[in-house]
Amino acid sequence: MHVSARTPDVLPAVIIGGGRIGLALQQMGPGTDQMVRRGESIPEDSKGPIFVCTRNDVLEGIVESTPADRREDLVFLQNGVLQPWLESKGLGSNTQALIYFAVAKLGDPPGDGITDLNPEGLTAVTGKWAEALAGRLKAGGLSCKVLEEGPFKVSMFEKLIWISAFMLVGARHPGATVGEVESAHTDEVGQLINELSAGVTAETGVVFEEKLVERLCAYARSVAHFPTAVKEFEWRNGYFYSITTKALEAGKLDPFPIHTSWLKEAGAA
Repeated sequence: MHVSARTPDVLPAVIIGGGRIGLALQQMGPGTDQMVRRGESIPEDSKGPIFVCTRNDVLEGIVESTPADRREDLVFLQNGVLQPWLESKGLGSNTQALIYFAVAKLGDPPGDGITDLNPEGLTAVTGKWAEALAGRLKAGGLSCKVLEEGPFKVSMFEKLIWISAFMLVGARHPGATVGEVESAHTDEVGQLINELSAGVTAETGVVFEEKLVERLCAYARSVAHFPTAVKEFEWRNGYFYSITTKALEAGKLDPFPIHTSWLKEAGAA
């Protein structure tokens, strides 16, 4: 376990995961954060939020290894649709965050998720420890919106659509970066964004603000160097494919025919 020595006047936390995001959060901390790395346990005397900065595929083990009386303090920063899984673990009300700031490599200062269409920033958080995370990010010079459950759900689906669409279109054009998808394959990614958003609205009732394609493309330009790949399928594109599977099994039309066709083309489904 490692202790930080950085920014005062920020609520101390436990940080699980010493990768790019975990280290960035530690560097914004008060100097008394406790960093928990693989194989280490959450300190028994710890208090406050527990920022989970890991891949989705290790979340099960993290929850199981967290003392029962501390599980409500877990703050999830992962991409994808977490809510059904969280509810299955009795953690449906836990703090969740949508991280739009980017860290190019370990130890680098983060670049904020600000675009020409969202100059107020895109990073958002909801739940018990929302103010604690927002305060830490703002102390580090980053934007962060504290949202109620409803608006957060809309923002969560927007980010899901962004990552699912840009990664899949990128997979159709091997080696393409996010920026190249946005600039060279604009029609493809726009078509897919429109299909996914319409299907989400039909499935959940979530309604998106106007200019969704433009806003998601604006964010893509801010992280243009990012590589593309379809991964963490269960949490990302798998959300849409599960709806497709359910519809087809019920004898209905596929609500995401383009998505399904391109997934199969990429060998991801």
